[in-house]
Amino acid sequence: MRQYQYHLKEERKTEKIFCNQCGKEIIVKNEMPQEDILTVEKRWGYFSEKDNEVHRFDLCESCYDKLIAQFVIPVEKENG
Repeated sequence: MRQYQYHLKEERKTEKIFCNQCGKEIIVKNEMPQEDILTVEKRWGYFSEKDNEVHRFDLCESCYDKLIAQFVIPVEKENG
């Protein structure tokens, strides 16, 4: 979850980020998160119960690890 500070009509700056799962605050300096997070944005389509809704959330790395540990099929990993 992100909190924004609005400066001009169209300009917004990320002020705070919170993990939607555990509520942990992710420190933001100069609009840059100080640790890596997973950000998801999904616009649901016609064949869902959420037609045209947009859902957004952020997860800290710890909550991401807990989430994928529940997967029946593991995530694909690639070292870059």
